[in-house]
Amino acid sequence: MTSFSQPEIGEHPITLRISEKLAELQAAGLLRQRQVSATSQQSTLIDFSHNDYLGLAHEPALAQALYDGATVYGVGSRASPLVSGYSQAHVALEQRLCEITSHQACMLFSSGFSANSALMKTLFNTDDTVIADKLVHASIIDGLKDCGSKISRFLHNDINSAARIIERNPNSAVVTESVFSMDGDIAPITELSDLCKQYGCWLIVDDAHGFGVLPSSFVNADNVDIQVVTFGKALGGQGAAILASKEVVDYLVATCREYIYSTALSPANAHLALAAINWQQTHPELLAQLTAKVALFRQLALANKLSITSSTTAIQPIMIGDNHQVIAIAQQLKQQGFLVGAIRSPTVPKGQARLRITLNARHKVDDIHALVNALTLLIDQYNDSDEKQGALAPQTMAK
Repeated sequence: MTSFSQPEIGEHPITLRISEKLAELQAAGLLRQRQVSATSQQSTLIDFSHNDYLGLAHEPALAQALYDGATVYGVGSRASPLVSGYSQAHVALEQRLCEITSHQACMLFSSGFSANSALMKTLFNTDDTVIADKLVHASIIDGLKDCGSKISRFLHNDINSAARIIERNPNSAVVTESVFSMDGDIAPITELSDLCKQYGCWLIVDDAHGFGVLPSSFVNADNVDIQVVTFGKALGGQGAAILASKEVVDYLVATCREYIYSTALSPANAHLALAAINWQQTHPELLAQLTAKVALFRQLALANKLSITSSTTAIQPIMIGDNHQVIAIAQQLKQQGFLVGAIRSPTVPKGQARLRITLNARHKVDDIHALVNALTLLIDQYNDSDEKQGALAPQTMAK
C-alpha cells in the first residue's frame, strides 16, 4: 500500500494575497468601501456626488412611469433578448433613441459598463488598431484588452496628438467620450469626426455623461459611427444603449456574448427611460436651471480661489492631489452636511486626487453658496497646515 504524507495546511495563499492587498490599499489611502446612501427624503445631507444632472431620479411623474411599466410588462424581462426577453417596451425605446440620434438601429444593455466592454470585445480583434483618448472609461479599456487589439492612446482631448496617430493608422477606429466623467471637459467631436472621415476611420463615442444635457446635434449619426448612451445619468434611471448602423447592430445582436447570454434590461426600466427622454425634451427649463447652477458654482469657486478646472459641465473637479487629504476633506464636508465624491487613482492619475463636485438642476442657490464656503475654509486649513509642516521640516531634520 502506498502511503501519502499529510501536507501542512497553513493559511490559504489566496487569503494571504487578499489580506496583503487590503493592507496595501489602506496604507495608500485607496481602500474603497461601500456606504449605504439614504433616499433624498430621508437624508439631511445635500448631495453633490451623483450623476442625476436633471434631478429626474425622484421626479414623481417618472416614478409613476416605472410603476406603469411594471404593471404592463412585469418587473423583469425574464429571459435574454434572443429568447423571450425582448418586449414592445424595448422596441419603443430603441425607436425613440434612433429618432433622436438619427442612427439606423439600437440595442439595449443593463449598464453602460457592459455596453462599452461588450462593444469593444465583440467589434475588434487582434488584427485591429484602436486609437483611444488617454482618459477613456475603464469599461472601454477592459473591452479592448479582452479582444487583444492594439491600443494607441492620444493625449487627452489633444486633436494634434490624435491626428498624428490617425495619419499613421488609416482605416482604423477612434474612441473617445463626449463628456469625460472625472474631468468634466468636452471632447473635440467635430474635429475628430472630420479627421476620421478624411482617413477612413470609424468614430465611436461614449456619450454617457453628455446624453440628455448636451445638444443632440453634438453627437449623432451625422458625425459618429457608433454612439453609446446611458440612462443612469441625466435620465435618472438605469440601463444603456449602443446606436449604430443596422448592419453593425445586427452583427452585435448575433455575436455579442454579453447580449446573448444576459437577461434583458427590464421592460419597466425601458419604459421608464422612454418616459424620461420625453420628459426631458418637454421640460427645457431643467437644462436651463442646471446651466445656471454650474455658472454660479464656478463664479463662487473662482472668487474664493478654489483649484477648479476649465470644465463648463455639471462635473466640477476640485483638485487636491493627495489621496489621504482628499478623503479627509470629503469626510469633514459630510460632517458639515455635504456629500461629495473623493476620487483617487487608479480612477484618476496618481497625484491628481480630487473632490468631484456634480451640480444638478434641483440644487438650491443657498446650498451652492454654503458648499463653496465650507470648501474654502477646509482647503485653506489644510494648506495652512502644510505650510507650517514645511516650515518645521528643516528644524526637525537639524535635530
